[in-house]
Amino acid sequence: MAATAIGDPSLIGLATRIAIYAIAAASLNLILGYGGMVSFGHAAYFGIGGYVVGILYQHFSEGEPFLGFIPGTNEFLITIPAAIVVSGLFALVLGALSLRTSGVPFIMITLAFAQMVFFLFISLKAYGGDDGLIVRRRNVLFDLDMRDDTTFYYLVVAIAVIYFVGFARLVGSPFGMVLGGIRQNERRMAAIGVSTYQYKLTAFVIAGMGAGLAGALMANYSKFVSPDMLHWTKSGDLMIMIIIGGTGTLLGPALGAAILIGLETFLTSWTEHWKVILGPILILIVLFSSGGLTSLFSGWSRKRE
Repeated sequence: MAATAIGDPSLIGLATRIAIYAIAAASLNLILGYGGMVSFGHAAYFGIGGYVVGILYQHFSEGEPFLGFIPGTNEFLITIPAAIVVSGLFALVLGALSLRTSGVPFIMITLAFAQMVFFLFISLKAYGGDDGLIVRRRNVLFDLDMRDDTTFYYLVVAIAVIYFVGFARLVGSPFGMVLGGIRQNERRMAAIGVSTYQYKLTAFVIAGMGAGLAGALMANYSKFVSPDMLHWTKSGDLMIMIIIGGTGTLLGPALGAAILIGLETFLTSWTEHWKVILGPILILIVLFSSGGLTSLFSGWSRKRE
């Protein structure tokens, strides 16, 4: 592997984080870039996905069922689907309420709901409260050595590839076309008989499920979950990734995740005041790459042709 070849195995962990955040950013890009819905509450589903893994693991290790009848588990093929479903259900409830509004009220109500969930998990002292919850071992999957970072990296990359292939088919489908039409002119789409609310709610739920998947993978990677995963600033990070890479593009969120996480990792190893440097760099990227880096690279390739 390249990381081992250059003598820096820590790059495996960096690449794993980038792949996980690429999934999370892409899920937000479905409603932001393709649907035109600016949500500051997307981190709620990311954190819920992580907590599903953590809570199920805690009840598994203690031998006590969750809520008295749901058995705990450390099986990857159970915890990941469970995280996706629970995150999707939360997105269904919050989306059904939030999508009754639009514009600035929609932004503020998604932020408010996300902070409500954030403070809910802070109050759950049985699951660590402010201190978070430790997942002592990664979930088990067949005979794979999940404790090995390289093995887990390949698993995450495989899941990310499957996710992005499915994402490409979704946005290229009639559903994706209608969603794009709603972003451009919702009133016109409603005038021709399209139930815009149902399409937007469906996209909202799918996006929440994608974020839940990413959160569950992050919980397995870091073997730790905390309320910080649900904070609105995490939603801001995902939004920055999309803006850097390019809103409404397939690979823009992945590129943005690589740029943002790579810069953070490099700058934090250089100085404790890394945010002072990161801010101007991000501003320059946004100012000189209208449409994100994906559009910038596409323009360069067309000029060379």
